[in-house]
Amino acid sequence: MDKHQAEQGALQGRRKALKGLIGLPFIGGIAAGAYAEVRKKQQEKDQILRELNIEAERPEIASDMSGEPVRIGIVGNGGRGQHLVRVLGFATPAWVQAMQEKGNTGALEAYQNQENLNVKLTGVCDVFEVNAELAQSASPDCKRYRHYEELINSPDIDALVIATPDHWHAPVAIAALQAGKHVYVEKPMTHKIAETYALREAARNSKAIFQVGHQHRQTQSFITAQDIIRKRVLGHVSLVQASTNRNSDNGAWQYHIHEKASPQTIDWDLFLGNAPSIPFNKEHFFRWRKWWAYGSGLSGDLMTHDFDRVNCILNMGMPRFVTASGGIYTHRDGRDVPDVFQAVMEYPDFTTGSSREAGLEKGMTFVYSATLGNQHWRETLLMGHDGTLELGNQLRVHADPNSTRYRHLIESGVMDPSVPIYAYDPASGNADGVTSATSKYFAQKGLLWTYRGGKRVDSAMLHIREWLGAIRNGTPVSCGIEEGFEEAMSAHMVGLSWKLGRRMEWDAGAEQIIALPGEDLDAMLVAPGRVIAGMMG
Repeated sequence: MDKHQAEQGALQGRRKALKGLIGLPFIGGIAAGAYAEVRKKQQEKDQILRELNIEAERPEIASDMSGEPVRIGIVGNGGRGQHLVRVLGFATPAWVQAMQEKGNTGALEAYQNQENLNVKLTGVCDVFEVNAELAQSASPDCKRYRHYEELINSPDIDALVIATPDHWHAPVAIAALQAGKHVYVEKPMTHKIAETYALREAARNSKAIFQVGHQHRQTQSFITAQDIIRKRVLGHVSLVQASTNRNSDNGAWQYHIHEKASPQTIDWDLFLGNAPSIPFNKEHFFRWRKWWAYGSGLSGDLMTHDFDRVNCILNMGMPRFVTASGGIYTHRDGRDVPDVFQAVMEYPDFTTGSSREAGLEKGMTFVYSATLGNQHWRETLLMGHDGTLELGNQLRVHADPNSTRYRHLIESGVMDPSVPIYAYDPASGNADGVTSATSKYFAQKGLLWTYRGGKRVDSAMLHIREWLGAIRNGTPVSCGIEEGFEEAMSAHMVGLSWKLGRRMEWDAGAEQIIALPGEDLDAMLVAPGRVIAGMMG
């Protein structure tokens, strides 16, 4: 490709990226006498674009995937693990057949057309025989390891992808980093407070590359939102609203229990690990997210997505105060984590910059609201003095009627607060199908796919590619140990607030959650149900 062709291709790409940016009404058709009005509207759009100066794309970091293949071991090859194995380039014959039988040609084409990341799947560790065998069927190089320490110590493994239940995230990640193995771990980064510090120390002291699986950091609309904040388009953001809305068995963690599950096919003691010892229980194994002993409830499982989605845009870090409430209101099925939940995080000193006089605006509240009994969609909102950002796989910005920054444009009629002043759709007209309410929920949040060069790409593949690029070339990762620490510790504060029925406070100087005399916060965090005044359940 010569220089002229490259320039033309870049120009076409930019035109596609800018498609649909302005939401102001544009009069179609050039009727007699209407030309002046059309031209005026276009000039107003151009004026708004110049005022906002938002960059909708970021330059790609060129990460060379050549050289010796990175040898990957998967620890935890359940539903999420199998997806990550596919984005690494290894689909099972059973999955391919299932997609063909369902007529899901889109998923097959996406898999077949995805970039070759130049890796080998050389190891699997899973306590369920069926999951381990699936990984081996996906790759002829994949060896079964009965214990994660055997996989870590193998000379055939360079890096680990960890997709276990939450209570195994930190123990496996710490051991891998101490052995010099690279780590990609699913969220939440940790299950307990003490291991959050231990994992941070292990990552800081290791030369290995560490990445937390918040793949939305690759979503194009979020990258655009970062520039919106840098350009102070919203003014001072004082309130953020985020939510989870799901109403299905799968959305409420009522996962399928495999027909081959038995004490003979599942290493139950290894699954339990540091969790309380109980007799073999299929439901606890397959639906572990419903119990604090293995999972982190809505605070660690789904709220962490929204926390990190906002944190990657605002960089607000740890909250000073946290208050949580809710209960088990829609699924009284033996679970001990709430299914309706609210969390309020307070940042009294946070600011995104102001268009008003100095010192007038400071502080922000992040509100998270969740239900597993209703799936009505609620937008994620970043609400500032000058504008409001509606955030998802697409985004829209509305000017506030009382904005200081845009007062002159509103008064002159150039800006209309009732319609978006900026709207960004990275799909640029491409249609995207989803197969269920749960997949729609993740798609709308920007957690399933994004776009590069006008093509739909799996966000998790891009996130793993970023990690592999860092391993090969020393390029940065977007969600390393510091971001993971903020995500995990914030979730622990929220979980504790619900457990204890009081506002929790973060001591920024000591970097710790403030406990009352005699309290063992970790024991309370993973105990079943609530522990208010010694009450359980």
